[in-house]
Amino acid sequence: MPSYKDLSSFSSWSTEDKDLFTVAVIKGLIMDTVHNANSGHTGGPMSSTDFTYILFSKYLNFDPDDDQWFNRDRFILSAGHESALLYTLLTLVGWMNIDDLQNFRKLHSKTPGHPEVNIKGVEATTGPLGQGVAMGIGMTLAESKLRNIFSSDSDPEAINHFNYILSSDGDLQEPISTGAASLAGHWGLSKVILFYDSNGAQISGNVSRSDSANYETIFEGYGWHVQVINGHDHKQICSAIEKAQVVNKPSIIIGETIMAYGAADMEGDHETHGVPLPQDEIDATKEKLGLPNQKFYLPVDIMNHFQSRFSQLRNNVSIWKQQILELNKNDDKKLLWDICVEEKLPKLNLPIFEDKTILATRKAFGKTLDAFAEQLPNLVGGSADLEPSNYTGNFANKYGDYQKGNRGGRNFAFGVREFPMAAILNGINLHGGLKSFGATFLVFSDYERPALRLAAIQKLGVIHEFTHDSFYVGEDGPTHQPVEHAMSLRAIPNFYVFRPSDAKETSSCFEIALRSGNTPSALLLTRQGVPVSDLGYDTVINGVQKGAYIVKESKDHPDLVFLATGSEVSLAIAVADLMNDRNIRVVSMPCFELFEEQSKSYKKSIIPDRGCMKISMEAGITHGWERYIGINGLSIGIDHYGLSAPYKDLAEEFGFIPVKIQKRILDHLNQLL
Repeated sequence: MPSYKDLSSFSSWSTEDKDLFTVAVIKGLIMDTVHNANSGHTGGPMSSTDFTYILFSKYLNFDPDDDQWFNRDRFILSAGHESALLYTLLTLVGWMNIDDLQNFRKLHSKTPGHPEVNIKGVEATTGPLGQGVAMGIGMTLAESKLRNIFSSDSDPEAINHFNYILSSDGDLQEPISTGAASLAGHWGLSKVILFYDSNGAQISGNVSRSDSANYETIFEGYGWHVQVINGHDHKQICSAIEKAQVVNKPSIIIGETIMAYGAADMEGDHETHGVPLPQDEIDATKEKLGLPNQKFYLPVDIMNHFQSRFSQLRNNVSIWKQQILELNKNDDKKLLWDICVEEKLPKLNLPIFEDKTILATRKAFGKTLDAFAEQLPNLVGGSADLEPSNYTGNFANKYGDYQKGNRGGRNFAFGVREFPMAAILNGINLHGGLKSFGATFLVFSDYERPALRLAAIQKLGVIHEFTHDSFYVGEDGPTHQPVEHAMSLRAIPNFYVFRPSDAKETSSCFEIALRSGNTPSALLLTRQGVPVSDLGYDTVINGVQKGAYIVKESKDHPDLVFLATGSEVSLAIAVADLMNDRNIRVVSMPCFELFEEQSKSYKKSIIPDRGCMKISMEAGITHGWERYIGINGLSIGIDHYGLSAPYKDLAEEFGFIPVKIQKRILDHLNQLL
């Protein structure tokens, strides 16, 4: 291969030599980027360079002028620790520059330690291993659904693109990857191509210390098309990508690679995984690769070679835009396009619930889901094998399961895969075009938590229905009775936790969640029936939008203010009726987060600073209520695990009946006097 000394004749080099030298330049930039920061990962990016260079320079379909072009191929770096590789490629694209690489891992830079979705050219925030695989599969699911929505015999495919994922050994060791992969195989998602950079080394040593899985057999068992190649051979990489693009299955390319491939003396050394290379090793490696002893070396010839396809890519975009103009001449298709791609949600009609009837909020969610699904053709989702309990069964029956033979299905039968489900929903949302929900029991939100957190970090408006929200689960016992979960979810920044008190609040919360494009939402819903409020819908909707509102007011200034959520709102009203000799205000607080967004004056108008005692009521831990009830307030909750028994017996046992709560309040008042 020619070296930098021969660059004056670059135009006459063979394509193979140009590609190999470009790869060498990329590796030089990776080494300099990590060494300059004195922090980061070197070995993995160098072992993955060949595949990603070939992908970006020869196959990836994108708009060089618009990183948000809707029909672009997505590239997801699930191995987020290899960020120096992605940032170097984005520099070659022209969306970053050398200054960005020199600011790698520095405060407020465009090149943080792990990729973040707000950065131009980054499709997903990754780093927690395995989640990128699931999010990439979620993007593929979204692509498939949208392709089905907009395709017809007479129209070209408005949505038709690939989703490429780069994963590491650590990614596949995380069970979420294989959980999501099993769904991709079951669904036959042919537009996902996963490159597994199998370099046999990770931070603690060789992979063989902890993993002897045969991923070829595993993925074949999941219904994937599997290829095993030399991950540094460009011809094999090209051939593998082209085969993967035409098979009617999800594809995994297992690239057998070498950690820190190309390094002078540390090639294959697992110690290169998470550290900068020593300067003398960098110098020797550059000499070996035919690079000058110059930091951040990036000649114009290399940029031009890398961008040689850009005119073709721009032409692809131009043709597509013309196709969309033609598609939008059809009024029905334009309406769909506006709802899906332009995210113009229509005014939604909420279902009607009869006042003072008894209805579990999980059932109200199901009825609301049915109503919204009729109005939103892009509303999709599913349950983690709990359809009868989550009340998503009507949705599934009406719209059908998405399957290999039914791409029109809108229900995703996730099976018992809570964590993959949540991460796949993140991928759907990242792709854009669909409104998605997932459902399970609240107690199993623990299984989803890493994906819930990543949704909040990425500002994704994913909706999670969590039913069976308290000890009222009853006979299933403490393993299935969430106690700490509501407050635990409230601890996640940028995450709306809704615990509606009745059917009207449930539908109002659901609509807010649908419109919360930058914030994920959890709806915590009851198993048991609760009374439907006789308040008007306008009052309820306005109150829910503010996070807390008065549902029962005292005749005079309140002496006691009851603060409650969910099923305890009706309980608080019953206690207030029992204590009718007191001036009591009852406040429903369906969403702490929305309440905290309100003005100080509004918050004080609902929960006065002084002149009254505050008592909270929630069938969960009391930790967290102190910010609302103050130093002399009383928090009625459950700071221990539940028991197995019918829920009415548990309510009696745990003191969640009006007469026992009244006694607790009076005892507390007497202690203060």
